[in-house]
Amino acid sequence: MIPRFSTLSQLQQAIQNGEITLVEVVDYYLEKIYENQALNIYVEVFAEEALAKAAELEQKYRENPAQVGRLFGAVVSIKDVICYEGHTVTGGSKILEGFQSLFSATAVERLLAEDAIIIGRTNCDEFAMGSTNETSYYGPVRNAADPTKVPGGSSGGSAVSVQADTCLLALGSDTGGSVRQPAALCGVIGMKPTYGRISRHGLLAYGSSFDQIGILANSVEDIALTLEIIAGKDDFDGTTTQGEVPAYSQLLDFKGPVKVAYFDTAVNHPSIDPGIQAHCLRMIEWLKSQGHTVEPVQFDYLDYIIPAYYVLTTAEASSNLSRYDGIRFGYRSPNTKSLEETYKKSRSEGFGTEVKRRIMLGAFVLSSGYYDAYYTKAQKVRRLIAEQTDAIFASYDFLLMPAAPTPAWNLGESLEDPVAMYLADIFTVQANMVGIPGIAFPVGTHESGLPVGLQLMAGKLKEAELLAFSKQIVQTYPK
Repeated sequence: MIPRFSTLSQLQQAIQNGEITLVEVVDYYLEKIYENQALNIYVEVFAEEALAKAAELEQKYRENPAQVGRLFGAVVSIKDVICYEGHTVTGGSKILEGFQSLFSATAVERLLAEDAIIIGRTNCDEFAMGSTNETSYYGPVRNAADPTKVPGGSSGGSAVSVQADTCLLALGSDTGGSVRQPAALCGVIGMKPTYGRISRHGLLAYGSSFDQIGILANSVEDIALTLEIIAGKDDFDGTTTQGEVPAYSQLLDFKGPVKVAYFDTAVNHPSIDPGIQAHCLRMIEWLKSQGHTVEPVQFDYLDYIIPAYYVLTTAEASSNLSRYDGIRFGYRSPNTKSLEETYKKSRSEGFGTEVKRRIMLGAFVLSSGYYDAYYTKAQKVRRLIAEQTDAIFASYDFLLMPAAPTPAWNLGESLEDPVAMYLADIFTVQANMVGIPGIAFPVGTHESGLPVGLQLMAGKLKEAELLAFSKQIVQTYPK
């Protein structure tokens, strides 16, 4: 019986000691995928390909252990919005049915260059639009802690793939909390780095000034190493950060004490569940007991973040999704007699309800007569949020927040009320509005037995400090 590996170093040590082979590792994860089919985690599993790659890498390792990459042994799932050459990518949508990617995302290329094995693509909200993983064309993903509950979204499949032990690592995407919120609801660790830290080349676009590839795992060490490998400048993405990428995996020794801020308006927000609030207050007291300075700070815009975010992201989405027209690739309606009808019917039949809602909202806020009232005003609000957030990080090292206002809720509960779903992102959207890094990690269980996670944010490009502090908390916080 193969043990559950929570870190890559444990797995690599077991291979080195001859306790297990890489082919057996892949077999183990494939068996776990099969056992958890009812959770609807994967939309496609690359079983034969993963086994063949494992055999090839095993041979390479036997010939010379020094020649294998740093991710040798890492079995990774990728969200169905990340391109992998020669493989289907659909963004969880009917409109990209059968579309095969012509190239790999930069993040995927960098994983493969270090000998990671990609085991499959995971289910997600359609075009990453949703907070529950219920808007997917392939049906909802279920939370492994309780299959009647949502896993969060939009990277719900990515979070559950790690939670259910079907892979060691997962790549997701985070536009407004889509890595951190499901990580918290599923009891795993999820990180969104600074905007531009990881190239968006090969990521299906939703909100281009918000989107960022993120990483989910069971350990901070694995996230640090993966980030170190896939981050950095990319000529295919002009928004990537310049300069050398720090060796995050070598910078995990925490040097404290630190100053931590929190919003009293968040901890005592009317939407927050009492159990989540209790975990926040307990964390604040524990951090103080460890010698850290933890103080409430004034933040005037918490209730403005969600409205501004949805004005801006829907505007960007309406523009980005105009390329899916039924003409060049993907789904084309068979019941049309003219070019105009092809456009209309292909988009009407190909997109799901939530995506259509956001495209129409975006078209509205960008339309003549409403542009200044909505879009321009939301951009001004975004600037104010960024300025006040930067001012906080001038005095504090980290910002502590809940990752979600409640534990995982019942499947179907928020589908009738999209506003309730949008509000599920109230504590995570700030990091995307400002472009700062954030990480969610498990802190215990709710009285309902469901996982609870909290999140930390830091200033731009402060991933090394954020990872080191998070590792310290994960290892020493009494759950």
